[in-house]
Amino acid sequence: MNIKNVFWHLLKKIGNLSLAIFILLIIASSSILGTVIQQDQNITYYQLNYPIDKPILSFFTWKIIIALGLNHIYTNWWFIFLLITFFTSLCVCTFSRQLPSLKKARLWKFLYNSYSLKKFNYYNEVNQISWSNFIYSLNFTNYYVFHKRNSVYAYKGLLGRIAPVFVHISLVLILLGSVFSMSGGFLVQEMIANGESFHVQNIVKSGYYSFIPNTLIGKIRDFYITYNTHRSIQQFYSVISIFNNKSELLTNKILSVNDPLRFRGLTFYQTDWQINSLRINLAGHYVFEKSLSKITDRNMNLVWVANLPLNSSRSLNIIITGLNKDILIYNQKGVLIMKTSIGINNLIDGISIEILEVMSSTGLQIKSDPGLLIVYLGFFILMISTTISYLSYSQIWGNHTNTSFYMSGMTNRASLFFQDEFSQVYNIYIYLLGFDR
Repeated sequence: MNIKNVFWHLLKKIGNLSLAIFILLIIASSSILGTVIQQDQNITYYQLNYPIDKPILSFFTWKIIIALGLNHIYTNWWFIFLLITFFTSLCVCTFSRQLPSLKKARLWKFLYNSYSLKKFNYYNEVNQISWSNFIYSLNFTNYYVFHKRNSVYAYKGLLGRIAPVFVHISLVLILLGSVFSMSGGFLVQEMIANGESFHVQNIVKSGYYSFIPNTLIGKIRDFYITYNTHRSIQQFYSVISIFNNKSELLTNKILSVNDPLRFRGLTFYQTDWQINSLRINLAGHYVFEKSLSKITDRNMNLVWVANLPLNSSRSLNIIITGLNKDILIYNQKGVLIMKTSIGINNLIDGISIEILEVMSSTGLQIKSDPGLLIVYLGFFILMISTTISYLSYSQIWGNHTNTSFYMSGMTNRASLFFQDEFSQVYNIYIYLLGFDR
């Protein structure tokens, strides 16, 4: 057996539909595993959550996760190999099986021998012959009819035969889009202080062929939060401007969690926020920044705390529960002294204290996904073609001898429905024969 024969034999094996379905199940199972196991974490995370002394199912520990690459499934060599094999299998199956079968389905298949019709499950025989009545009964039930000599061929639902081809094409598009995204996309996380500028630089992950734009400069002009009537957070917003390296304004937008900025293939998402520090005016002439520590109170709410020493024996605890909320000041014994707000001058133990600003940061996720539109197109075609594939492809034949007329039919799905339809064609034909008398 020469190399060419081996190659075509291998392609034939790869193009097997059962193999493609089996590979798809493995890919789906791996994706489920990648959802259950947190991806791209450091080794300490897996050691804490999958310890050796408490294995899951008596064997599953962090060592197995690291050894099999389950901590980065979607970029692992064996997962990429599965995708390539599945892609190849779909392409071979489409061109070697689906397209030829589609071409065959469009051929007019006349059967001139009455014995050929008797092999089908649906069969009837009538002693009277009328081509016009038979063709009318087929047209009445929305069949496409072709007549040649003493034979009739009719079909309906050809879209049901076309749909599997487009299901394959949609899956190929989804795979191609995923590959483009994986190889050419990147993900950047930035935590930017209000009023500060930033570059696209804190890269979390990137593809081998990804391009990080270094000529764009972003600036957070403002950050604010809106609250519900019961004081819970409703939404948080970032006012962002994008400039080129010549300081020319390119675009600006108010970002929110569900309203990102899309610009030149980049998507800027609003993802997080935090309070960093306080800017305080002490005694009317000493302005400084005081960092805040984030803690969780007894009600599991986030609060930010800063300790402000006044002298060697006295200090204050300043607590903030949100950007637009009251600022609470406690003494060192934990007694609430007062509630205040930004810009109000407070006199505590003879010392003037004014909170000038609550300094906050906004969290942005910047993403490039060059294959996204291809993936969307693939899923759109998949939804349409999957729906159309439920249409039945039905065929009916008819021919006659000198004394009898024969009709038979077959379908690829919905056999009970076709049985009723075949009976309807037969009954209309019988009715028309009686009417002709």
